Amino acid sequence: MEQQKITLEKTQQDNYFYSEAIKTLRTNIQFCGSGIQVVMFTSSLPNEGKSETTLSLAESLGSIGKRTLLIDADMRKSVFAARYGIKGKINGLSQYLCGQKTREEVIYATNIENVDFILAGPYSPNPAELLEDPLFKELIEAARKDYDYVVIDTPPMGNLIDGAIIASQCDGAALVVEAGAISYRLAQKVKTQLERSGCRILGAVLSKVGGNENGRYYDTYYKKYYGKYYGKYY
Repeated sequence: MEQQKITLEKTQQDNYFYSEAIKTLRTNIQFCGSGIQVVMFTSSLPNEGKSETTLSLAESLGSIGKRTLLIDADMRKSVFAARYGIKGKINGLSQYLCGQKTREEVIYATNIENVDFILAGPYSPNPAELLEDPLFKELIEAARKDYDYVVIDTPPMGNLIDGAIIASQCDGAALVVEAGAISYRLAQKVKTQLERSGCRILGAVLSKVGGNENGRYYDTYYKKYYGKYYGKYY
């Protein structure tokens, strides 16, 4: 059966510094070791730049020849279809985990080189229960065989358990933190949840950093107050 394909619009940011930051993130993940293949990205709250970072990383991995599967596991409030102009009726993760669709029916080729995509699918009222189903573990195990990297976008973990369930199937996790918007206490709460899942914390991504003075300020602040709690700073 020929693989289905979708087109994502306006995926690249016309910003040199952002592109270089994503390349640095990609390199840092690669240097985490050969055992790091399935990586999840989460945040404390919505709108911290997590989904954009996840897609940009997948695109960057694909650009160097790494076959990459991007999984949108936010079955509560996915932003990908609307944000990137994905048209048509798309099967997704929620339908696969309900047993309505096969794995082949929810994996789409994209217009991004070497990147395939599983979208979240229709809204699910019980995503935590679906993620605990053996089908999710089977999906990740199959993806390990077919791809160099699996990058998973998860719901924010400030008040949801979904990300912790997903973390149990991942080799590493990265926390996206919006500069100047997230408290130390909230970030530590999410960090503790990830640790309890047994997933290795790879580091944190500081998002929405202003340029020049603001950028330097947040860079210094973040390294001082958060850097020692996360293995790497991206």
